[in-house]
Amino acid sequence: MKDCYLGIDIGSISTKGVIIDENNQIITKAYIWTEGNPTKAVKNLLEILKQKLPKNCQIKGIGTTGSARKLIGLMLKACIVKNEITAHAIGTLTFYPNVRTILEIGGQDSKIILIKNGVITNYAMNTLCAAGTGSFLSSQAKRLGIKAEDFGTYALKSKNPVKIAARCTVFAESDLVHKAQAGYPKEDIIAGLCKSVVLNYLNNVAKGKKITPPIIFQGGVSKNEGVVKYFKEILKEDIIVDENSHLMGAIGIAVLARKNKTQNPYSLEMENLKFQTKATECHKCPNTCELLRIYRNDKLVDSWGSKCGKY
Repeated sequence: MKDCYLGIDIGSISTKGVIIDENNQIITKAYIWTEGNPTKAVKNLLEILKQKLPKNCQIKGIGTTGSARKLIGLMLKACIVKNEITAHAIGTLTFYPNVRTILEIGGQDSKIILIKNGVITNYAMNTLCAAGTGSFLSSQAKRLGIKAEDFGTYALKSKNPVKIAARCTVFAESDLVHKAQAGYPKEDIIAGLCKSVVLNYLNNVAKGKKITPPIIFQGGVSKNEGVVKYFKEILKEDIIVDENSHLMGAIGIAVLARKNKTQNPYSLEMENLKFQTKATECHKCPNTCELLRIYRNDKLVDSWGSKCGKY
C-alpha cells in the first residue's frame, strides 16, 4: 500500500481538499463551496476525494487549516491543526523554496506573508471587511450580469479602466452603479474593479510591507487574470500564479500531516458519522460563559468558550 496524506482548508466561502504522496505529489484534489455548513461540506469533499483515490492508497495523516480548522480537526481526528499563515507558507515553500512574498486573496479575507531564507519574517491579514476579496468580486459580477470567472476576460479587453472606490463594499457598489448608469463600457468598469482590488490590497493589507520578488499570488482571486495584470503593472514585477494557487493552504497542511503521520491509517468513510455542536450557557459563576459543546457519535469530545477553564 502507498502512504498518502490529506490536507483540508475550510474557509468561509470554499472548502479545499488535497491528497499527496510521500514525495508531496498531488494524487487527487477537490474544491467545493462551504455554503455555511463546514461539517457537511467536509463530508461532501471526502466523498469526492474517496471516489478519485486509487485503491492502493491509504491515508496515514490528516491536517486541517482555515477558519473552521479546529472544528473539522476534531471531526476527523486530525493529527495536525494549523493556521492559514503557516499552511500557505509551507505549501508554497515546498514548491518554491526561494519565494520572498506571498500575496493571497480569498473569499472573505486576504493576507500577505513575507519570507526570508525559508522563514516567515512578517505577515498581515485583512479580516474586518470583505471589500476587495472573492465574495466582493462575485457580488459585483452578479450585479453586472456576468459570471465571476469571466471577469479576467472582460478586464483584459479594457483600454481605459474607470476609477472605482473599493475601500468599502458599500461605496464600491454605489460607484459601480453610478458608472454603469453613466454609460461606461462594461469591460472598463470590470477592469476598474480589478485594479481597485489591487490598490485596496496594497494600501491596506500590504501597507508598510516591503514586497520583494519572487512574488507568488494565491487564493481564488489569483485565477482572475485582470487582478494578476494590475498586480504586475503596479508592482512592476513578475507575479507567479501556480496552477494550484487556490489549493496552497490545503497542500501545506497535507505536507505537515506527512511530517506528523500516525501509525494507524485513517478512514474516509464518514456517512455514518454523527457530528453535532450544541450551544449552552453556564450559570455557575458570574462569567455566564457561552459554551459550544461538540459531540462525535453522541459522545462529548470537547467544549469551547469557558473563561474559567472549568470545561
